[in-house]
Amino acid sequence: MGWFLGLGSAGLVLLALSLVFDGILEGFFESIGGGLSGLDGVLSLPVIAGFVSALGFSGAIATGAAGAGAVASTLTGIAVGAVVAWLTWRFSRALLRDGAAPAPRGEDLTGTSGAVVTAIPADGYGEVLLYLGGQPVKYAAKAAEPVARGTEVWVESVPSPTSVTVRPVEH
Repeated sequence: MGWFLGLGSAGLVLLALSLVFDGILEGFFESIGGGLSGLDGVLSLPVIAGFVSALGFSGAIATGAAGAGAVASTLTGIAVGAVVAWLTWRFSRALLRDGAAPAPRGEDLTGTSGAVVTAIPADGYGEVLLYLGGQPVKYAAKAAEPVARGTEVWVESVPSPTSVTVRPVEH
C-alpha cells in the first residue's frame, strides 16, 4: 500500500509543480511526446499527474479497503487512472477550445454606430463612445464636417488603434 500512496502523492506533487512552474515542465513532457502531435495534449502534465494520482490512490484504496492483492490493486489503479486521465484531457480541451470566438479588434468597429461625447471640430479630433466586444470604449474621432456632442455617428474607418473616422447617421 505504501507504493500506491507514494504514487498518489507523486502525482499531486507533479500537479503542484505544473501550477508553480507553468510552462517549464510542460515543455519537458511535450519533448518526451516528441512526434506524437496526433495525441493532441494526451501527454500534457495535468493528464499525466491525474493518471498517476488516481492510479496511486485508487490502488491504495483497493488494497486497504477491499483487501485486494498487488495485481488486482494495480489493475484497478490503471483503470481508474485511465478514466481520470481521459476526463482531464477532455476538460482541458473544452477549456482551450480553438473554436472559441476571437478577441475583438479595433478593425471590428468599422460599420458600427456610437455617440459623440466631445464635439468633433472641422479640422481636429473629438471623442466618440463606441462598444467593442460589448464594452464601452472612448476613441479619438475625426469627421469630414463638424459634429456636435450627442450626435449618433457611424464608423467609416479605423486609421489607428486609438482613433476612428466617423460620419453622422442620417435618420
